[in-house]
Amino acid sequence: MRTLSFAHTSVGACLPAGRVAASSAATREWAWGDGSGAGARVCVLDSGVDPGHPLVGPLAGSFAAFDDGGRWSVRADDSGDPAGHGTACASIIRSLAPHCELTSVRILGSDNRGSSAGLLSGLAWAVEQRFQLISVSLSTRHRPVKEALHDLSDRAYFEGVTIVSSAHNSPVHSYPWRFSSVISVGSHSLGGPERIETNPSPPVEFFGAGARIRVAWPGGGTRVVSGNSFATPHITGMCARILGRHPRFRTTQLRHALSLISDNLEGASR
Repeated sequence: MRTLSFAHTSVGACLPAGRVAASSAATREWAWGDGSGAGARVCVLDSGVDPGHPLVGPLAGSFAAFDDGGRWSVRADDSGDPAGHGTACASIIRSLAPHCELTSVRILGSDNRGSSAGLLSGLAWAVEQRFQLISVSLSTRHRPVKEALHDLSDRAYFEGVTIVSSAHNSPVHSYPWRFSSVISVGSHSLGGPERIETNPSPPVEFFGAGARIRVAWPGGGTRVVSGNSFATPHITGMCARILGRHPRFRTTQLRHALSLISDNLEGASR
């Protein structure tokens, strides 16, 4: 397996089958059927999404978090993606779940940076809209907002909204990926886009494809990227597939389903 140069990446360890409780073996046919993700509502909380890119397809809506003199609000926004990061993530989700419903909420600027207040505002809005999945390929190290972000993540969990969150590329403490109420994602560099690994050693839960991924980029082009940011939409896309088959699943069931069909589950032949 090729070595990745960032934190929270797969070391190729197997997950003992006994650590995943199941009455019978699970197949990917059971997990997601045709795999289109039809009916799954997904929010991409990022730098925006280029709505005209052919690898992204139509958006259900495009919004942004705005700072109105210290009072944050989320409103309709047609400025697209000034950075490229959100378009890249959206294209990965769409490639795995082509018929899911995608909505963009821009909280990052052209430098791929944003504020913790903007993160809280955008995430709170997405939870209020009851998206089934919120893909968050970013995190904050700003400790004063940790408690508020933790409470919001717990609220999402109990209201049936699943947050799929990227681990930081550096070995630092950041959030929301470290919260138990979210599905946290690191990277692997082995296998294709549908390879899932369950991490037998915390803190990150799952590994998705995160090395040399070709993605959409604003303006109709593509780029090759690497990082936990791009592993996260792979897991989001597969969650959307599962929801297309099992629309009543929530975070607990999605987490269990991902574990059951993981490629590194001992004895698995996928």
